[in-house]
Amino acid sequence: MQTATDTDIASRPLLKREEWIEQKDQHEEILSGYLDPYLEKRSRQIKNPVIDFLFEYYPFRPSHLRRWSPGAGITLEIGPGDPLPEISELMVEDTRACLDMKLFPDRRVKALRWTIGLLEKSRDRKPFFGCFGMHEWAMVYRAEKVRHNSIPLRLSDDEIAEFVESRPLLCTHFDAFRFFTEKAQPMNRHELSREKFEEMEQPGCVHTNMDLYKWAFKLYPWISGELLRDTFFNAIEARKVDMQASPYDAVEFGLEPIKIESEEGRKEYLTLQNQIYENSMPIRERLIDEYRMVLSMVDDRESSYHHQN
Repeated sequence: MQTATDTDIASRPLLKREEWIEQKDQHEEILSGYLDPYLEKRSRQIKNPVIDFLFEYYPFRPSHLRRWSPGAGITLEIGPGDPLPEISELMVEDTRACLDMKLFPDRRVKALRWTIGLLEKSRDRKPFFGCFGMHEWAMVYRAEKVRHNSIPLRLSDDEIAEFVESRPLLCTHFDAFRFFTEKAQPMNRHELSREKFEEMEQPGCVHTNMDLYKWAFKLYPWISGELLRDTFFNAIEARKVDMQASPYDAVEFGLEPIKIESEEGRKEYLTLQNQIYENSMPIRERLIDEYRMVLSMVDDRESSYHHQN
């Protein structure tokens, strides 16, 4: 924890003691109610294809997720003995505390600008809903080794191959496409690559909306705890649909299959994909706002530094 005499600390929006302590306690309580049972089961090596994915695919620890932050631009009113957030970037001045923008790494500014551009471009593009979650099928198509080998498939290898070959693969998200089997990748209608990632992201994609969690935790602790938590639970709902529409049999985890190999199943998937899109758009907007807040404060820091020198 830092101590400082930053004159800017008094000019930031102020959260009263009872407000931020309530927010912090609520954040920790909500996440503990979800994470504690998960961690207990994980200690007994009990798998879960939804929550395991979020902590294995995304490199953000449960202990960090549980840790509340006010985010950049917010000042906390504090008193003696208050349970301050466990954040090393927090600075304290008398009865005030806030994140010290001088500690935001210069090396991250370029990535900050790039992510804002990515989020804004994907927000502004017309959503596409025609993929029907085929990416999970393409990941096991004529595969020698199944990725989630602890979960049984609900169809035979030949049935999966026949279905994949009967429909177009229309994936627009490179980080899903890169897990396609070698035989499935040439079947995708779009040519995807790391270089084309930014231009192909679109807001109807379930994985793009799941990734809002990734962009939130990448800015931790400069992002608010409330927004980080909302992106996490949004990612959970997206991942549930992901697994339900897959060829895996995840019934034992409470995930009834969405049988996209049928017309009825595709209609169900489309409805849920639209719901994820609608729920994600305001979260994306808040994420853009908080990213822009951080960038503005970093730019002000740089401007002040150059002015002084």
